[in-house]
Formats: sequence, structure tokens, C-alpha cells
Amino acid sequence: MLLTQFWKNRRGNVAPLFGLAIIPLIGAVGAAVDYSRANATRTAFQASLDSAALMLSKTAATTADDAALTVMATTYVNAMFSRPDTTNVAVQAHYTTDGGSKVAVTGSATINTSFMSIFGIDQLNISAATTSTWGNTRLRVALVLDNTGSMAQGGTSSNDYTSKMDALKTASHNLLTQLDNAAAGNADNVYVSIIPFSKDVNVGSSNSAASWLYWDDGVTTADNFWDSLNGSCNRSGSAFTTRSKCLAVNVCSKSSHTTQTDCVNHNGTWYPTAGTWTTAAHTTWNGCVVDRGQNFDTTNDAPGVGDTLYPTEQYGSCPASLVGLSNDWTALNDKITAMQPNGNTNQALGLQLGWQSLTAAPFTIPAKDPHYQYKQVIILLTDGLNTQDRWYSCPSNGPCPTIDGREQTTCDNIKNAGITIYAVQVNTGNDPTSTLLQNCASNTTGTLDHFFLLTSPEQIVSTFNQIGTAMTDLRLAM
Repeated sequence: MLLTQFWKNRRGNVAPLFGLAIIPLIGAVGAAVDYSRANATRTAFQASLDSAALMLSKTAATTADDAALTVMATTYVNAMFSRPDTTNVAVQAHYTTDGGSKVAVTGSATINTSFMSIFGIDQLNISAATTSTWGNTRLRVALVLDNTGSMAQGGTSSNDYTSKMDALKTASHNLLTQLDNAAAGNADNVYVSIIPFSKDVNVGSSNSAASWLYWDDGVTTADNFWDSLNGSCNRSGSAFTTRSKCLAVNVCSKSSHTTQTDCVNHNGTWYPTAGTWTTAAHTTWNGCVVDRGQNFDTTNDAPGVGDTLYPTEQYGSCPASLVGLSNDWTALNDKITAMQPNGNTNQALGLQLGWQSLTAAPFTIPAKDPHYQYKQVIILLTDGLNTQDRWYSCPSNGPCPTIDGREQTTCDNIKNAGITIYAVQVNTGNDPTSTLLQNCASNTTGTLDHFFLLTSPEQIVSTFNQIGTAMTDLRLAM
């Protein structure tokens, strides 16, 4: 009877069932603990790889190769990631410039388990990867710089530079250093052109045989172009220094005498027939050009024929020659050093050629890599109002609506083409604030954030530094 009752009793079956379940239960809890530890370890491992990638990005472009980068990455990770239960830590690093500068860091490690070993799982493997990307925007910058005579003047403060030109040179050298550093060792990341301007722009006398120059309109009765103004006449006397005067008939060598009798009576020579004009060799040209024909003076059309060509001029105040887009930082700095103040003001021509230097012939435009975004910027600095171009002359105290209107059209065309304009007015002579430059500057916030009104030469340095910081932050943004 007792045996039968014991056999039928079910009240004690929990204990054996619990005994059978305790092993997988402990295993499940232990697995959760081990996986939680592994997850926390992987998070810490990921953070160390992220930090290593950011650190490597500072020197990756100048590091010898991936092997050297891997050694550096391993050192960074070991310094930041220290887990006693983690072994077999391995790190790899790779640098590439495809689509911007990138450092990719990958890593793996092994975690010793505490509970899962009862199931024969002694270790868990973890892995992580990260990529630091910077500089996926490349810069093309045109410096359109006033080289007119008024740039020789200084400011009124004892802290001012000797002249505005001195300050501009310092500011430009500093800016070139900023841009060189922003290139981060990759020559294609940043290109700069320099366009010094006065009334004319100097495109370089070495280009005298170039097909994009315009020398003569073929009209023998007008002295409008280089060929008619530069040469020699077979007649003697200073009255025949241009082609139209040399070819004139029934004229006296003394221009004040208009009849043959009067001419001869005053020891002049009377010329009843045309003289012979010999045009000077184009190799004697000093490199200056004037505005293209309207309306190509406001566009960036490549020069081909007619008004698209650049008319030559032997301007006596020809500025330093321009430099097209270049990453030769020595040559760029040498050009800044060579600038000298002289001549009248034609912002419109400088701006048009600055635009041309970024986009079209006759300039050589470096090919663009489709893996990158490109930011094009023009920095226009001037200390005065427009006073003279190919067609018009205006008083030095302005305004000059004839030239200003054409420049405003150029500004609008440039901005419509997606190019950013910084406009800097150096106003040390109490000139009116330039509405033209305010309207010309790009406006991204509605607060004239790309227009700068300066009242002392020394502000040129700080302003160029501000502009340079804005441009390099854009390119190096991670």
C-alpha cells in the first residue's frame, strides 16, 4: 500500500526537473552575460578605431605607405583600448584619395568567455571598421587684386602698413600658405590664379604670337589698336607717331601748320603723298590687354574671332602679369611679390579675366575628377572706384555708371554660374561705400556676409585670413 502511494505521489517531481533544467538555464544566463561583455567591448573597440582614424587623417597624406599607417593605427588603438580579457587584437589602415581623402581602419579581436566555455565556446570574435573622410571638396580660387596707383598710399593709423600694397602682399602670402596647407599634400586639391589689374591686365608678353589676341582693326584712318599705335613712319618728325598720321596726305611735319606755304616758311617738310608705316614687332608688346568687345566683356566665352579676342595695348602702367590656375606655390608667391602699384582702376576687366581663368580658354583649366565636388571662388579686392576702361573715363571720386553697369552684369553672370564672389573694398580715403561691390558679392545669409568694407591697410591681412579660413574649413570638413 505505501509503495503504491509513493509511486503515485507527484509532489516531489519539481526537484529532478529543476536539476535537469539548471544546466541550460545557467548556460543561457551566462551566454547573455558573455554577449553583453562582447558588445560593450566591441563598442569600446569601435571608439578606439574611430579615434585612430581621426588622428591618422592629420598626417595620412604625408605618411609613406599603408604599412606605416597600420603601425601608427595599432599604436593608437593599443593606447586607447585596454581590456585584459581581450586578445589577438589586429588593426589595418588604408589611405586613399578616391572621392576625397580617406583613411579606412579595420580591426578584429578575441574575447575570452566566462560562462559559455561550459558549452565548449571559449572565445568570441569581434570586429569593427571606420572611415574618416575629409577634403572631398576641391578649391579653384582666383585672386583679382587691385594694382592701381592709389594702392601705394598708406593708412592713418600708426599700426598701419607702409602702404595698402604692402598689406595686400602680406595678406596674399598668408592666404597662399593657408591654401597650400589645405591641399594636404595632394597638388590637385587646390589651384589658384592671380589677376593683378589696373586699367589693363597683363596676360604676359610671351604670348605675343597667341591666336586669342587682337592687334588691328584694319582701318588705316583710325588709331584704335596696337598695330596702328606702335611702329615707325618713313617721314621725319614727331607729328607722325601713329599710322593714321603717317598715312595722311598734304600734311606738314610741324602739325601746327596746315598749308604748304606756311609749313615751308617755318622750316617744315610738306608731304603731299602718304608715308609708309612699319608696325613694330609684336615681341616688343608689354603684355597688356583691354576689355573685349561688348558684350563679351561680361562673359567667359572662349576667345575665337572678332569681339571675343583680347585687344592688345602698350599701356604705360601695365601691372604685373597674371598667373592662370596653378599649384606651384613658389611661383604664385613670387607673383605676389612682383606686384607694384600704378595706373587707373578697371575692376570690370580684372573680374572678367578672373572668371575666365577659372573656366575657359585661353587659360589652361586642369581637368576635374568626377569623384570630387569643386568649389570655385573669386576674391576681388580694390581700394577705389572705377575710373577708366577701353571706352569710358570717369572722375576718380566716382561714381562711374558706364563701367559699373558692365561690371555688375559680369558679377551677375559669375554668380549665376555657381561661382562665389568675395568683394573687399579698402576705403582709407572716405570714398562712398561701393554699392557695386556690395551687390557683386555673394550673399548666402542676407547680411552681406561676403562683402568687406575696410578702413585701414592692416585689415586686409585679417580679412584675407578670415576668407581663407572659411574656404579651407569647407574643403577640409569631415
